Amino acid sequence: MEQAKFYSDIAEGPASGNAYWIETDDGVRLRVGAYQSEVKAKGTILLMLGRFGYVERYGRVAKTFAENGFSTAIIDWRSQGLSDRMASDPQAGHIESFSDYQKDVAALLKAAEELELPKPYFLVGVSMGACIGFRAMLDGLPVAASAFISPMFGIKMSTIQRIAAWPLSWAFQKLGIGQNYVPGESGEIYILETPFENNNLTHNNAMYEYWVKQAQAAPELQIGGPTMSWLYEALAECRRLSTVPSPNIPCITFCGELDQLVDNASIKRRVAKWPNAEFSMIRNAKHDVLTEIPEVGGDVMTQIFDFFAKASAEAMP
Repeated sequence: MEQAKFYSDIAEGPASGNAYWIETDDGVRLRVGAYQSEVKAKGTILLMLGRFGYVERYGRVAKTFAENGFSTAIIDWRSQGLSDRMASDPQAGHIESFSDYQKDVAALLKAAEELELPKPYFLVGVSMGACIGFRAMLDGLPVAASAFISPMFGIKMSTIQRIAAWPLSWAFQKLGIGQNYVPGESGEIYILETPFENNNLTHNNAMYEYWVKQAQAAPELQIGGPTMSWLYEALAECRRLSTVPSPNIPCITFCGELDQLVDNASIKRRVAKWPNAEFSMIRNAKHDVLTEIPEVGGDVMTQIFDFFAKASAEAMP
């Protein structure tokens, strides 16, 4: 694979961090990243981030993974980071079909194989990345266990917003104007336009400042708000996934009590019909539970590592 630009100075991840170009089956050029374990390898975490995600965003998280024996493979989804943008406005968070993300998953898996990252594979999915990862698990993603952080199994909306969102987003798609922003959204970079005190992601000021510095240093990695097409496709995928059985793969799920982005009720319904799943509602936590301050989130990382170790042990003959 051809080397891609990698911003090691703002990632603050393992020294082994690097990025590569890879192409999907439908000809989209994506950027994938890899961080190697810093101790005896326990496997590789396929890290699937949400709508703002890019390779460097969780560099510090990948550092913790590496210190605990896990390599990390991560991807800039199409329309994010340095991967090809799908809309005429490169700032738009746009997708033509939610199923296109599965082509990106296939590219991530191919990269992990070509880089010979250690097995077994584990999935850590954050928000939209958890939704994408859940679909991939249903389609046979070869992971021994998964951990979901505020999974997007439903989008948090008021009743009035939900009633309006379906027909409006559908109509925009049918009229060929699905690349328009969702009302109230724009190409502005959330992390630069929103003071820490007003953010809906985390109580962790140090982590928020880390993201702000990344956005200031490399604005080309950032995107703005979602398009109407993304909204319709996301709503439709959440509805489709709500009717399917859970995969026979162990899963631990964390949600923030104060989450303003995803619908916690939808997450509870999913976990309730997942026999080998564990669930934790983190009191006073916002959306990005994995980066919350210890006083709020506790040690989510340790719980994930312990869960993965237990799943690995149970899977051994």
